[in-house]
Amino acid sequence: MESANVLLKPLLTEKTTILKDEAQQVAFLVHTRANKLEIKQAVEKAFDVKVEAVNVVRRAPSSRERQGRVVGRKPGWKKAYVTLRQGDKIEFFEGV
Repeated sequence: MESANVLLKPLLTEKTTILKDEAQQVAFLVHTRANKLEIKQAVEKAFDVKVEAVNVVRRAPSSRERQGRVVGRKPGWKKAYVTLRQGDKIEFFEGV
């Protein structure tokens, strides 16, 4: 898989902001077929940092229900928590 297609977007929530400050971890929404090695290579190439570990969380697709009837599907997603080497950091909002 191309490294440009692996990382879809960074996740910016309260939890990920705390992890970024305390544990040197950054969270990304990634392609559902990307593996840990591809995620590591994509982050290192895109942000010029060294990655120590990658943890992946998957959510399976589920049904949308309205009044007890299935009316559609919610897509599944995959996110990756990337642990950076000590001293490296990724800034999403530089100079804002």
